Amino acid sequence: MSTTSTNFKDQAYNIIKERLINCIYEPGSFLNEAQLAADLGCSRTPVREAISRLEFDNLVTVVPKKGILVSDISLTDVQQIFQTRLEIEPVTLRMAAPHLPQAELLSFQEKFSKDMTDIRNGYRLDTAMHLFIIEHCGNRYLIDMMRKLFEDNTRVIISSKQNQIQIHDARREHSEIIHALLSRDTDRAVDLMKTHIESCRRAALDYFYDIQAYSAAPSSAYKAVLNELECI
Repeated sequence: MSTTSTNFKDQAYNIIKERLINCIYEPGSFLNEAQLAADLGCSRTPVREAISRLEFDNLVTVVPKKGILVSDISLTDVQQIFQTRLEIEPVTLRMAAPHLPQAELLSFQEKFSKDMTDIRNGYRLDTAMHLFIIEHCGNRYLIDMMRKLFEDNTRVIISSKQNQIQIHDARREHSEIIHALLSRDTDRAVDLMKTHIESCRRAALDYFYDIQAYSAAPSSAYKAVLNELECI
């Protein structure tokens, strides 16, 4: 296999994956292999292989005779994402705290002190801070797991923002976490992280619960009532 061929496959995979994570290809929508190839300016072969890898990542499902289904976000997904974050992030923060560069913490503190009018930049900064902490924990297995989880977490955040929902403004909470870390108060930073994740969890669950409750299939109870009417 040539280097060029491998590069095309990796590029197709990375571009499509980024668009899936950022909800450019919306959850629950269908994609077309030919259209993807045209969008990327390549043949169908690298797209086909990219889709195979993305199916393994649980980001898409190939549906025969219909196309490529972008994985939807379920209430269960949201629950499990935040359940994992609540269990793991406080642990990684405690592990990372002695190794976090002060200059980086101060840089994040400055960024969070400013108004963030662009939604996408806001969630990118949010994600960057969490990954900054996680990636200093020193455990590559935890780091790899949490990187994957934050890809799914990003889809949750963006899909909510795209629907104009008012997601919890976490800038103050991030600033408090950073201040505790700068003060070397790890216990307080851990408690603040737990509170922050719980706030985000409630906001996300409220949104997805409302959407899925609204879009759920209607009850068939009305049919029983109609049948009774016909018997009169």
